Amino acid sequence: MIRPATPADIPAIHRLIIELAIYEKEPDAVKATHADLQAALFGARPVAECVLAEQDGQAVALALFFTNFSTWTGKPGLYLEDLFVMPSARGAGIGKALLVHLAGIAVARGYARFEWSVLDWNEPAIGFYKALGARPMDEWTVMRVDGDALRALAYA
Repeated sequence: MIRPATPADIPAIHRLIIELAIYEKEPDAVKATHADLQAALFGARPVAECVLAEQDGQAVALALFFTNFSTWTGKPGLYLEDLFVMPSARGAGIGKALLVHLAGIAVARGYARFEWSVLDWNEPAIGFYKALGARPMDEWTVMRVDGDALRALAYA
């Protein structure tokens, strides 16, 4: 079962994010708190959305996403920030079901694109995404400014 997350799901969402960080070999990288997730997902100005997949009443997967915008199409897009399925729930079609669900949201909302990033070393995920019709954007490089560099740029 796939359903929109509610404020009561914050502990499960946080747990799944930590599990994702462990899978991505960054176990200490999660700084988000329950309060951060509450504000981002359910605050006065939510900046992201989350859907959960459940098995036997337990959240076993999440898809956390937000709206971006394409100046070339003049339309919004759906950007998938995180997709994670607990190892014990893999192989049951949950990842595909989440992607199908999000594609449906994008189409229903009139979005032009559905995009996400995947780590270069995650060959199983890359193969899975390609099998669903996704194509790598090899000519693009993700750029990021954060931490001290972000503060320096803000006051340059």
